[in-house]
Amino acid sequence: MNSQIPVSIITPCFNSEKTIARTFEAMIRQTYQKIEYIVIDGGSTDGTLEIIREYEKKFPFLFRYVSEPDKGIYDAMNKGIRMATGKLIGIVNSDDYYADDAIKNIVDAYDGADYRILYGFQRNIKEGQETQIFINHHSQLQYMMITHPTCFVTKNIYNDFGVYDTTYRSSSDYEFMDRIYHQIPDCFVPVYHVISNFEEGGMSSTQLGVRETLKIKMKRGYISKFRYVMSCLYSRLVEVVQWFKRMAKSLNRTINGEKDVRSDL
Repeated sequence: MNSQIPVSIITPCFNSEKTIARTFEAMIRQTYQKIEYIVIDGGSTDGTLEIIREYEKKFPFLFRYVSEPDKGIYDAMNKGIRMATGKLIGIVNSDDYYADDAIKNIVDAYDGADYRILYGFQRNIKEGQETQIFINHHSQLQYMMITHPTCFVTKNIYNDFGVYDTTYRSSSDYEFMDRIYHQIPDCFVPVYHVISNFEEGGMSSTQLGVRETLKIKMKRGYISKFRYVMSCLYSRLVEVVQWFKRMAKSLNRTINGEKDVRSDL
């Protein structure tokens, strides 16, 4: 392992008091220590800032944070990228956390080239339970996204090929990876270790994310305009059904609560 490669890690966050301590604890446990850690807070109004300040002196490496309003998660990522000084840059969201040897395994696999995107296995977690461990190969980007929470990108790629497109609220990571694949396809390196623990239910798993990804695929010529329109209509229908299910569940809880109150009288 080349223990001299500087690595920058970025955590974008907003009102993350329930999960960010777990992200921080996993960073402290990292077996590779030549790290610059940057937290970009979007102006949280809960206890997130207090937790950040509490952990500030606990990190065994350089730690910096910024707290100010931003234009969404990709704007926060771009801020962190501009601040980063490491040769490799990883991004771990405040509801996710790295495996203890994640950064070590990435550095071990890195050959020092200027243009590299290294990525590995992602462990999905829902309500505290592991649901799957998987990796999507970069050769399949036309069909599916690689495991972005596991990605480490060289600073030179961001400098020379651009950062995340903030016109997308949910799928800019897909647009970025697919764009880089078309420009420098040989830069991708799969790493066959679990790198990140991903909490299911984020923005990318919403129907907004589905529609944005469809739009990118249509622009790149992966799907026809007809398929794009029909798929978006289906996505809207799914959204409506999901809304009705949530309303029914909420109404059911309300009715049950009223019955419980009456039974106590």
